[in-house]
Amino acid sequence: MSVAELQATTLLGQIRPIPQDFLDRVRNENVDDLRQPVRRIRAKGGEPCRDALRRALPGEELILASFSPFASIGPYREFGPIFVLANDDEAVAAESLQIGGPTDYLREQFVIRAYSKDEEILDARLADAAGAQGIVNEFFARADVAFLHVRFPTYGCFACRIDRRGWVDGMSAS
Repeated sequence: MSVAELQATTLLGQIRPIPQDFLDRVRNENVDDLRQPVRRIRAKGGEPCRDALRRALPGEELILASFSPFASIGPYREFGPIFVLANDDEAVAAESLQIGGPTDYLREQFVIRAYSKDEEILDARLADAAGAQGIVNEFFARADVAFLHVRFPTYGCFACRIDRRGWVDGMSAS
């Protein structure tokens, strides 16, 4: 497989998992980051499961909860809805993510935002699957970029965080 083919189908980077304390709280205490009750639902199929980085299968039990991917209080801190699996058997930390296909977690288009170590937004781009790795590489080439957020384009929901840690010349170091 050529580099171009790999970049068209796989996004490389240190993808940070959803914090385990958040997952434990929503699954066991039924309370989200805004301290409100979570919603437990049956998947219609295709819902983006943030903890497993995959799309839900019809009939799976999901939790819909408010989540903030930021640690600090400040003007860029935001809360938004995410789906997680109601059962904890698939939580992942990944260094790559299949993208662009109709059943992939990230489909044809998504937004990539660059943030500083102080959690301030520095830049953002609308990306397609073929160009996403180039945008990730470009953002991480900047010394002021500490991490990236990937968001779904239509509703703007948080999809995943990609950390700079381990980033070497556009590739995630193993």
